[in-house]
Order: sequence, then structure tokens, then C-alpha cells
Amino acid sequence: MTAMLETRGLKAFYGDFQALFGVDIVVAKGETVAIIGANGAGKTSLMRAISGVLASEPGMVVYRDEPIGALAAPDVLARGIAMVPEGRRLFPSLTVEENLLIGAYGRKGQGPWTLESVYELFPILRERRNNPATALSGGQQQMVAIGRALMSNPDVLLCDEISLGLAPVVVRDIYAAFPRIRATGASIVIVEQDIAQALKVATQVYCLMEGRVTLSGRPEVLTREQIHQAYFGAPRHELH
Repeated sequence: MTAMLETRGLKAFYGDFQALFGVDIVVAKGETVAIIGANGAGKTSLMRAISGVLASEPGMVVYRDEPIGALAAPDVLARGIAMVPEGRRLFPSLTVEENLLIGAYGRKGQGPWTLESVYELFPILRERRNNPATALSGGQQQMVAIGRALMSNPDVLLCDEISLGLAPVVVRDIYAAFPRIRATGASIVIVEQDIAQALKVATQVYCLMEGRVTLSGRPEVLTREQIHQAYFGAPRHELH
């Protein structure tokens, strides 16, 4: 499979604090990669570094063979990497539809995602299109955040903790949209604390602990014991 996105020895800092220590991940075209790990493992820092919110060295993030580690977030978005941030971060003064349309401003070209196709993906948003986005339920707000990112027609969709605080039935509805997103050829990277959910949707899993990859492999070959050890401390395992 062709690598769409890679991190190569990725290090990330907040001032003097180092959050990532040489993280290597590979995201192939059309696959879903899950990043798992406990709180403080570096999962969100990884997403922020890929999306350009957190600066790194140019060659530490490579997208379509182009080093993008030093690019600012708007430039990363313009190349085709969109993020659904933790906490959704919708604009409270705007309607559902206005929030969705903002996503199109970063669009780098035509693609499958328009207002109409987002409404087909999440029909409830069509009904609520004129409501203030933050007046919606948590699950519906998450659908708006995903729809907003899709409106830029990304090749890579980064999803940071999209199930956090949501009821299991709502999480199931949101994840049910993933096959249709992947069917457009997009790759998906999800940060997920719910291990079972992550293993269910992912084609490749990476576990982080204290800013390092402690386990990587395909979900079907990872054992519960290996994942537990990777979460809480054990030698690194490479599974292929």
C-alpha cells in the first residue's frame, strides 16, 4: 500500500517540555489508523504535530513524499489534511450550516464532499441546519465537527477523541460513517481511548506511552495482553 502520510523520528515540544520522542507511524491510502494510549501518552500532541498546530522539523512529517513538518496549520489543511479537534470547537454564534461552510474555505480543490453529501452522511444535520451549532446534542455537535472537516475534501482526516463523553449508541452512529468516508479514498487517523472501538474500525494500530510508540500492528494480530503491556509499560513489540 502506498504511504500517504508518515512521521519519521517525530519529536514535539511545548517550550522546554518534550511531548514526543522519535515517533514513527505510516498511514497508507484509504486505511484507518488508530492511535491508542492512556491520558498523557502523547496522542493529541501527535495529531497537533501532523496538522501543523505544533511545529516540528520539516522531514519529521512527510505527506505524499513532501516534508511538511515545519508548515503552519492552514498550509497543512490546504494540502489535504483536516483535523476534527478534541472538544469539537464549533463556532457558537453560527448555525450548523454556517459552521459546515467554514470548512470549505480551506478546500484545495473539488471533491466528493459538499453540503449535500454531508447532509446525506448525517441526515439529522439537514433538519438542524438553521439551529445554533452549540444548541445541538453532543453527538450532533460531533457530526458537525466531522462534516466541517470533510467540507475541505481532505485526503487525510484526523479525528481526536471523537467518542469522548458520548453515549455508546451515539458513538456507534458516528463510527458508522467511517466506511463511507474511506470509500472516497480518504485515509483516517483516529485518537481513541476506547480500545475496543479503536480495534473495531482500524486497519493498523499504534499504542503510545510517554511520547513513544510501544506497540504497532494490525488489530487482528494484537493480543489483549500485548496491548495491556504497551499501555502500562513493557518492551516494544513490532507486529506485521
